[in-house]
Amino acid sequence: MQIADRFTRAKWLFGDKFDKLSKAKILVCGCGGVGGVCADALYRSGVTNLTLIDCDKFDITNQNRQIGSEFVGELKTDVFARLYPGIKTINLRLTPEVINKFDFDNFDLVIDCIDDIPAKIAIAKICYKKLLSSMGGAKRTDPAQIKVASIWKTINDPFARKIRYELKKAGFKNDYNVVFSTELPNCVNLGSFIGVTASFGLNLASLAIKKIINA
Repeated sequence: MQIADRFTRAKWLFGDKFDKLSKAKILVCGCGGVGGVCADALYRSGVTNLTLIDCDKFDITNQNRQIGSEFVGELKTDVFARLYPGIKTINLRLTPEVINKFDFDNFDLVIDCIDDIPAKIAIAKICYKKLLSSMGGAKRTDPAQIKVASIWKTINDPFARKIRYELKKAGFKNDYNVVFSTELPNCVNLGSFIGVTASFGLNLASLAIKKIINA
């Protein structure tokens, strides 16, 4: 008889393919409202060989949507290392210069949940074959309007439009999938709702799991 553990129900669901999840190496860039939930969903599903990169500390305004945000003032990477034993964390600001020197070869998938446009472009140019990326999750209230599509086929997302513009300017002609919303922005400032940002993260985790078990 199988001894129950924290992954018993995931093993029931994924069957023989669970072994692929336990061996997959995934890099999550950004531990905010999207990336934090994505990492949580992956870890709870058996993808424990995770590396998380972030450079920020939690502040009080994160508490409407971010896992670990009760630890105001602490580095996000330190908090996530405590919450998810066995993962690797890197306290690092991802700039194009850093990204161009970073070794992505050790990872099966790269999940981009950062907001910095030059950094997102640099990651896309290097990692597009194994990349999943989050577009604009702020300013929206309706998770039912979240979609998955090619970066070239997003609509109603000003942030994605900027990404497409910068990719074209950089001469990028390849493709990768992104999570975005067809909902028009509801405010000017970066207002956010956990029902949307968390759903972005869950969609990214689901896409990652599908890629792993179908590989």
